[in-house]
Amino acid sequence: MAQTVLMTDPHLLGPGLLPTPFTAAEIRDATGAGTTVHLLLEGPDGPLGEHVNRFHDTDDEGATLDRWAVDDPKAVVSNRVTWVELQSHAAFDAETTSVSTVALSTPLGDLTCRRYDTADGVFWFSIDHPGMPVQHESDGLRTTVLSIERD
Repeated sequence: MAQTVLMTDPHLLGPGLLPTPFTAAEIRDATGAGTTVHLLLEGPDGPLGEHVNRFHDTDDEGATLDRWAVDDPKAVVSNRVTWVELQSHAAFDAETTSVSTVALSTPLGDLTCRRYDTADGVFWFSIDHPGMPVQHESDGLRTTVLSIERD
């Protein structure tokens, strides 16, 4: 008797959701043991400030994520995150989200991105930078990745 093997797509996190741009494993492999991401937050009237996300104590399941504002480096918020949790931030509803592939000029250079237009905003994920969106716009606010440094 032939056996049926059910193949699951690691980009799909549940019914009714679009495939995520990256799997948890791809995010883990790209993040490594010491990735630092510098972000610019902007409002309708201009820059609101820069923030930093730093990953450390990484393992197969996740990492410790430290976050702080550049103008207040002593106010670090630190918590444990899993790679699947980070992947799930890009699991958007299939019925209310459209996806396209676009070119985007960013501080990281000219990038090919998957653009997700959602009910909660627009997210651009660089194909070459697995992880968080390189740009996000929502409610008049924009967050842009300025740099990604890996130890």
